[in-house]
Amino acid sequence: MKKIILLTGFEPFNNETINPSWEAVRQLDGWHEGEFVVHARKLPCVFGHALKVVHQAVEELQPSIVIAVGQAGGRVDMSVERVAINIDDAPIADNQQRQLVDQPIVNGGPVAYFSTLPIKAIVHELREAGLPASVSQTAGTFVCNHVFYGLMHQAHEWGTTMRAGFIHIPYLPQQAAKHPGSASMKLEDVVEGLRIAVRTTLAHTVDMREAGGLTH
Repeated sequence: MKKIILLTGFEPFNNETINPSWEAVRQLDGWHEGEFVVHARKLPCVFGHALKVVHQAVEELQPSIVIAVGQAGGRVDMSVERVAINIDDAPIADNQQRQLVDQPIVNGGPVAYFSTLPIKAIVHELREAGLPASVSQTAGTFVCNHVFYGLMHQAHEWGTTMRAGFIHIPYLPQQAAKHPGSASMKLEDVVEGLRIAVRTTLAHTVDMREAGGLTH
């Protein structure tokens, strides 16, 4: 029986017409290789609703691995997130015009959860493949972090062996053209990066030790 890999991406938000996370993830729906098969799900960029969609997908598919992917316009590389924090503090409104400020994602939940993906190994393999990548120490406080934290809380509460985490990606070139000075990454490179992330996660039950922190 093949292992199920769940990849999620978001709908467009903040006046964008596309979201690179969904454009990339949907290209991998149905991808299978040896021991695994990938299922892709599109998430609304809406507090609460996005988590319901994630929770339903996890219940339905019972995946071994979940990699949530989100747009981070302004970032220069594939940012593999280390930690999700228990706070919603939105700098902009979500797609239902809700702007949560200083709200816990889970009342009484832990302050934070660490990713259970092999984040250092993923970054290492992405760089080896010639793709810009780094460990990120913050997933923000918008819907991406909301989903990341809620996903990790679900795994913790269920006591499951499911491994999960989050990867932020830059704008696509056609988006960056409308945001002068912003970095971008070609869609085919993002798709290949996600393939590498899946394969690396399957290959590493223990992460590698390699410097990936910041001095500021």
